[in-house]
Amino acid sequence: MEMRLVLCLVTLLFSFVSTISANSEGDILYGFRTRLSDPNNVLQSWDPTLVNPCTWFHVTCDNNNLVIRLDLGNASLSGSLSRQLGQLQHLQYLRLNKNKLTGSIPRELTKLSKLQVFDVSNNDLCGTIPIGGPFGDFPIKRGMSYTTSVPSKEILSLFLEVIVSLWYMHMPYLYGSDSISMLYKQQ
Repeated sequence: MEMRLVLCLVTLLFSFVSTISANSEGDILYGFRTRLSDPNNVLQSWDPTLVNPCTWFHVTCDNNNLVIRLDLGNASLSGSLSRQLGQLQHLQYLRLNKNKLTGSIPRELTKLSKLQVFDVSNNDLCGTIPIGGPFGDFPIKRGMSYTTSVPSKEILSLFLEVIVSLWYMHMPYLYGSDSISMLYKQQ
């Protein structure tokens, strides 16, 4: 009898922890959603009252109901990236290309250790490239997607060369649509 009670409590505890994790991921995504303008109602299914975000359109979860994919390319979204996206520990795929996102890429996104695809091409991103701290170890395995697939080590090396050159020229910021910013964003 006691063993059965303990087993029930352990099962309940694990389901509670899984629900808390899924809810926190839903809170993170909904927080990101509140930063965006969504003229085509692409995010209308993003309801924070649901148990987890796995039923939302453009969100994919694994078998444990953990967010592994966010696919919002070509959705006419405008706004800025959220630092909290860096808390989606299991995220493998982040596609936000062909939108109207502004601002910079938050340094917190470098914490996404399982990220394999990161596509923010064709946006209006600008600002500093987060090279301090963890950016040197940015964990993209298959490269950053612009118009072609380039291995991440080559991209990082190119970014570092540009940053060092700009640093010596006293230009630590990349803005506008000039050729230098093309390294940071795709026009």
